[in-house]
Amino acid sequence: MSKIVGRAAVHEDRAFFGQPRSLANIFGVEMWERFSFYGMQGILLLYLYFSAADGGLGIAQTTAAGIVGAYGGGVYLSTILGAWIADRLLGSERVLFYSAIVIMLGHIALAVVPGVGGLVTGLVLVAVGSGGLKANATSVVGSLYAPDDPRRDAGFSLFYLGINLGAFAGPILTGLLQTKIGFHYGFGLAAVGMAIGLTQYSFGRKRLPDTARLVPDPLPQSRWRGYAYVATLMIVVIVVLVLTGVITASNLVTIVIGLTVIATVAYFAVILTNRQITPVERKRVYAFIPLFVASAAFWSLYQQQFTVVTIYSDERLDRALFGWEMPVSWVQSINPVFIIVLSGIFAAVWTKWSSRQPSTPMKFAVGTAVMGAAFLLFLPFAGGAANSTPLLAMIGILLVFTVAELLLSPVGLSIATKLAPAVFKTQMVALFFLSVALGSAVSGVLAAWYATAPERLYFGVLGGIAIVLGLMLALIARPVLRLMGGVR
Repeated sequence: MSKIVGRAAVHEDRAFFGQPRSLANIFGVEMWERFSFYGMQGILLLYLYFSAADGGLGIAQTTAAGIVGAYGGGVYLSTILGAWIADRLLGSERVLFYSAIVIMLGHIALAVVPGVGGLVTGLVLVAVGSGGLKANATSVVGSLYAPDDPRRDAGFSLFYLGINLGAFAGPILTGLLQTKIGFHYGFGLAAVGMAIGLTQYSFGRKRLPDTARLVPDPLPQSRWRGYAYVATLMIVVIVVLVLTGVITASNLVTIVIGLTVIATVAYFAVILTNRQITPVERKRVYAFIPLFVASAAFWSLYQQQFTVVTIYSDERLDRALFGWEMPVSWVQSINPVFIIVLSGIFAAVWTKWSSRQPSTPMKFAVGTAVMGAAFLLFLPFAGGAANSTPLLAMIGILLVFTVAELLLSPVGLSIATKLAPAVFKTQMVALFFLSVALGSAVSGVLAAWYATAPERLYFGVLGGIAIVLGLMLALIARPVLRLMGGVR
C-alpha cells in the first residue's frame, strides 16, 4: 500500500513546470556546474597551445588536443568511481554534494597555481569531481519519478535545459575575461560559478526523496580497509608512471581510451554475471550494448566541439562582428543556445506523443545518423583559407549538432536509469557515461588525424561512418526493443 501511495505522491508533484519540485534544485546545481565546466573547457585548448606571450603554455596543437580529449574522457571515466561510491558507500545525494566541493577546488587550482602544476592539479580535481557529480545528479533526477511516469523523458529534457543554460553562459563570460585580462581570470570565474551552485544546492538538499540517499548495495565495513589500500596503491603507481615518463602528455589520450575499453568490458561482465539481477534485468543490459556503441560513435564526433571545431574556429572561421572579433570560445555557446530553444520543444513533443513516440533504439539511430550529416555539412567549406567560413554556416552546422544531441543524449540518460538493474542503479548511469568517455577520448585522437589529413577526407569519412552506424542500429531496433522487456 505504501508503494502505491508513494507513486501517487510522485505523480501529483508538479510544482516545477509540471515536474517534481526537487527537479528545480538539481537543475540549479547542474546549471552552475556546467557553467564552470564549459567555461573552463571553452578556453582550455587555447590555454594549452597559445604561446607564452599570449598567456598560454605553448604546447604543440596536436598534443594539446590530445590532452583535452584525454581530460574529457577522464571526466566521464571517473563516473565509475563516483557511481561505485554512491552505490556501495554514501548514496547518490552525498556523493553529488562532495563532488561539487572537489570541482570548486579544481577550478581554484587552475586560477591561482601557475604553469603545468596548476594545470595538472586543476584538471585532475575537476575530472574526478565532475565524474562524481554527473553520474549521481542523473541518478537523483531518476529517483524523482516512478518507473512508469510518462513525464520521465520530459523531465530529463528540462534537466538538460539547466545543463545548457550554464553551458551557454560559461564560455561567453570566461572567454571575455580571457581575452581582456588573461586565462587565469577566466578559470577564477569558473570557480566562482561552482561556488554559487554549491551554495544553492546546500539549501535544498533536505527536500530530496530518501531514495536519493539510499545505498543500494552497502560495502561491509570489514572490507573498507582493503579497498583503501588498493586505492592508495593505484595512486602511487600512477604518480610513479608519470615521474618515470611512462605516462606523458602525448600518450595520455591513448591510455585513457585503453582504460575506458577495459572498464567497459569489465563493467558489462560484472553486471551480467551478478546473481542478484533477474533474467529480465539481464536482457535489458544486453539491449544496452548496441546503444552503448552508437553513443560512443556519436560522442566521438560531438565532442570535437572542444578539439577540431575549436581549432577550425580559430583558423578558418570568420568571427568578425561589426568590426569586432568574437572570442573563439563563444563558438561553444552556440550549441547551448539551440538546446535552450529546442529542449522544451522536444520535451513537449515526447510528452504529447507519450506511448506513440519513437522507441529509444530509433532515437539513438536517428541521432547518430544526424550527427554524421552535421559533419558532411563542413564539406563545402573544408580546405578554405583563414576566415573563409562564414559564421552563419557554423551556426547552421551546430544547429544540426543540437538536433542530434537532443535525440540521443537526454534520452540516453533516461534509458540508463530505466534499464538499470536494481542493485546497479547509479553504476548503470556510469556505464552510459563510459560511452561518452570513450567518444571524448577518441575525439582527441581524431584531432591528430585532422592535423594531417585533407579536411574533405576527414569530414567526409567520419560523417559517412556515423550515418552507416545509424542505419545499422535502425535495422536492429526491433530486436533490441524486445530485449528491453517492456521499456521503450
